[in-house]
Amino acid sequence: MALPAALLPAGCETLGTRDPLHVSVAGVESLPGEGLELRFIVKLRIQNPNDAAVEYDGLALNLEVNGRDLASGVSDQKGVVPRFGESVLEVPMTVSAFAALRQALGLAQGAQISELPYALTGKLAGGMFGTVRFSHRGVLTLPR
Repeated sequence: MALPAALLPAGCETLGTRDPLHVSVAGVESLPGEGLELRFIVKLRIQNPNDAAVEYDGLALNLEVNGRDLASGVSDQKGVVPRFGESVLEVPMTVSAFAALRQALGLAQGAQISELPYALTGKLAGGMFGTVRFSHRGVLTLPR
């Protein structure tokens, strides 16, 4: 019984703090919608600046534009973001008709808007160390 207790401190050191994943949008492609909803694929570039790979078994993603929820998506993909490496993940996203209407009304109220802040939040589920959450914020510049 002394051996497992001796290994515990060494195991905890490997579970120390990890740097957050770097996430950026690598591309967007349209998909056929159903009814009044819009569908598209978001390609995310996930960079892992840590010395341990991040295994995942499923992911979820939410997109907020101009402070309002716009789209959400999930995928049951499995994979690994390698240590000090990167992966491009594709997530199908859905914009409901009501979310699109809320965005259009919000834009109409601010007729002088030339930049739209956006926020992506998501999680890579599963793996040996559990769920890894990530976020990315930016600004979309609109043509005048």
